[in-house]
Amino acid sequence: MPSSKALDIAMQHELDLVKIAPKAEPPVCRVMDYGKFRFEQSKKEKESRRNQRVVETKEIRLSPNIDVHDIEFKAKSARKFLADGNKLKISVRFRGRAIAHSSLGEQQLEKFAEGLSDIANVEKPPKLEGRSMAMFLAPKPQKPEPKKQKPQAPAPEAEPENTTKEEGNENA
Repeated sequence: MPSSKALDIAMQHELDLVKIAPKAEPPVCRVMDYGKFRFEQSKKEKESRRNQRVVETKEIRLSPNIDVHDIEFKAKSARKFLADGNKLKISVRFRGRAIAHSSLGEQQLEKFAEGLSDIANVEKPPKLEGRSMAMFLAPKPQKPEPKKQKPQAPAPEAEPENTTKEEGNENA
C-alpha cells in the first residue's frame, strides 16, 4: 500500500502512522496511537524496574587468629546478609609475618563456609591476593513454595426426600 494512502487512513482514524521496520523493502508501518504506545512502554519499564532486585556484595573481615565466639558472631551477621539475598565476600587480612602461615587463614575461611553451608554455596574458593585471602559465598537458591489453594467448601448435602408421601401417592 502506498505511504500516502496509509497516512490518509491514519488521519481518518485520528491515529499515527509509525514505521516498525524502516529498513525493510518496502518499509513496514503500523497505524496506532503513538502517545498511548509510549505511555504503555514507560509503564512496562517502570514495572520491570520495580520487580528487579540488585544483588549487593557484603564483606566480612576475619583475622587468622580470631576466637570462636567472634566467628560465631560474624557468622550470625553473614546469615542475615545471605537471607536478604546478597552475596558475601569473606576475607582474612594477614599482618606482619602472619602471611607465612596463610594455611591458618584458609582453614578459618573453610570453617566459616562450613558453618554457613546450609544456606550458602561457595562461589569462589579461598584465593590469596597480596596480604589478604578472600572467598565468595552466594545464597542457595530457594525453592518457591507451592501456592496454597483456597479450601473448597464442602458440597451441600442433598436433602433427604420424604419418600413416605411419594410411596403413598404411587400406591393409591
